[in-house]
Amino acid sequence: MIRFLLNVLWLVLGGGLVLAVGYGIAALICFVLVVTIPFGVAALRLASYSLWPFGRTLVAKPGAGAASGVANILWVVLAGWWLALSHVVAGVSLCLTIIGIPFGVANFKLVPAAFWPLGREVADAP
Repeated sequence: MIRFLLNVLWLVLGGGLVLAVGYGIAALICFVLVVTIPFGVAALRLASYSLWPFGRTLVAKPGAGAASGVANILWVVLAGWWLALSHVVAGVSLCLTIIGIPFGVANFKLVPAAFWPLGREVADAP
C-alpha cells in the first residue's frame, strides 16, 4: 500500500510524469533514426521505470552480451552521463527537505538506469 501511495505521489508531485514523457520523446526520436532503435527501447524502459519506480528495481538481463556493453559505452558518451548527473542533482535537492527524501531516493535509483541502461531489465523488488 505504501509503495502505491509513493508511486502516485511521485507521478503527480515528484516529476515522474515529466520524466516519462521526456524519455518517451527521446525513444520516438531514436525510433525515427533507425540505427538507434536499441537506444529507443532503452529509453522506453527508462520511461516505464521513471513513471512507477517504487517497488521495482533493475536486474541484469541474462542474455545480454558484448554488444550491449559496447552500446552502453556509446550511450554514456552521448546521453548517459548528463542524464545520470541530472538525477543526482535532483536527488540531492529533493533530499534537502524531509518530505522530498523518498523522491530523492527514487532519483538515486534512476541513476544507474540512466547511466547504463542496455543489458538490464526492470523487475519487481522483493
